[in-house]
Amino acid sequence: MTEDTTPAATPTAGVSSTDQAIGTTKSVSSELYDLIGLKGTTTKAGVGLDECAGKDPEKYFSTFHTWTFTPAEPGRLDGVMERLRDELPAKGWKVVGFEPDTSRNKNLRLTADHDARKHSVRITYWAQDEPPKLNVSVVSGCYQVPEGETVE
Repeated sequence: MTEDTTPAATPTAGVSSTDQAIGTTKSVSSELYDLIGLKGTTTKAGVGLDECAGKDPEKYFSTFHTWTFTPAEPGRLDGVMERLRDELPAKGWKVVGFEPDTSRNKNLRLTADHDARKHSVRITYWAQDEPPKLNVSVVSGCYQVPEGETVE
């Protein structure tokens, strides 16, 4: 993603209406679901909007979509994180992190960026849960609404 010059700034994602940006984030999430490649259920959370730090909230926004995947067969998640780590680059993702998180359970966490799609994903494998699950959090870069529009 295109980096802003300010420290810790959210990367820019271009100009988009909120509806178009929500649609893009839904599409990215759907593609990630397909890459998981298992039958199961997901939570039904919708795509949300967030402000971009230090920018006018009437003109700039980002999107996020967080959901949890529970496989139909609990043991099926074994090895899925390693497979995702290996397969995501062929789909345009750059894996930037693959390590245990800081929780007591040391859940395995994969973080990847898709520069062309202007999105990032963090997938956490909750292996200690019963049943085991994947938590998927997709976030976009910072969009600017078209001239004359405001964030809806």
